Amino acid sequence: MADATPIDPPRRARDGLTPDQVTTRYRAVVDNVNQVIQGKTEVVQLVLLGLLAGGHVLVEDVPGVGKTSLAKALAASIDGSFGRIQFTPDLLPSDVVGVSVYDRRSSSFDFRPGPVFANVVLADEINRASPKTQSALLEAMAEGQVTVSGTTYGLELPFLVLATQNPAEHEGAYPLPDSQLDRFLLRVSMGYPAEGAELAILESDGAIDVLPKLRSVVTATDIVAMTEAARAVHVAPGLRHYLVDLAAASRSHPHLALGMSPRATLSLQRAAQARAVATGREFVVPDDIKALAVPALAHRLQLAPEAALTGTSRSLVVAELLDRVPVPSSAQARR
Repeated sequence: MADATPIDPPRRARDGLTPDQVTTRYRAVVDNVNQVIQGKTEVVQLVLLGLLAGGHVLVEDVPGVGKTSLAKALAASIDGSFGRIQFTPDLLPSDVVGVSVYDRRSSSFDFRPGPVFANVVLADEINRASPKTQSALLEAMAEGQVTVSGTTYGLELPFLVLATQNPAEHEGAYPLPDSQLDRFLLRVSMGYPAEGAELAILESDGAIDVLPKLRSVVTATDIVAMTEAARAVHVAPGLRHYLVDLAAASRSHPHLALGMSPRATLSLQRAAQARAVATGREFVVPDDIKALAVPALAHRLQLAPEAALTGTSRSLVVAELLDRVPVPSSAQARR
């Protein structure tokens, strides 16, 4: 791992970061990762916002578009440890969280941690493993800990699971259950690179790989402080009512069999707080909620059978909810 080169070290007296300091660090990480992942700034921003919000991110896309490089570049940029789990049909839960091994010399069991014990964990092609193995991540993602042989082990902060998923039509895929989908704060798609970015990839083929030489621009401690700053961002009562109104509208929407859960509402609020502080603000505005509604909500909703048959997508339903639910006034959004 490259040496850490923290930026903008001054802090508030209470050992917190100001919004401007968070913004500086946030932009530094995005720019650093962009050296590896060309033309995908929005995706990089969403993944970093998921980390700052204390959540996890699901990347759904075809193989070969840079998902693994994104995870490695993020870990290198924050001077954090990196763990990779290649999910396959024969993968066991112990291959994810670790296993206790008997040591004859000491006549005791020693715990050997699995790859989930890292700051950034790439769960590659998570839907290729059996549901039992997929569920091995649930405790880690929800509580930041794992339990093996009756002993609970805490995971070091920051902790981000960046899971990749093949499209459902690929052979050998097991659809993720709703309980596990709900553990992901955001779902994003890398997408194919734009023409200019793909040309640059072809032109740089055979050149020196950027990733091994990527230096950290913040520390893992900085990320923890940025997460704390995000949690302290003010959400006005009017915006909380707006979130609740969105949830209520989703639960009565004719195209949905399952609307927003309270966890979904809370996740959208935390993501909006992260976006606000990354933009240099100490308060959330309606645009923060609208910008993150689709990646934070679409994967949590369940379409009604008749809606699925007509080709309605969950993203379109979220967009319709945003159009239907009144936005609080500027005064209400700041109070």
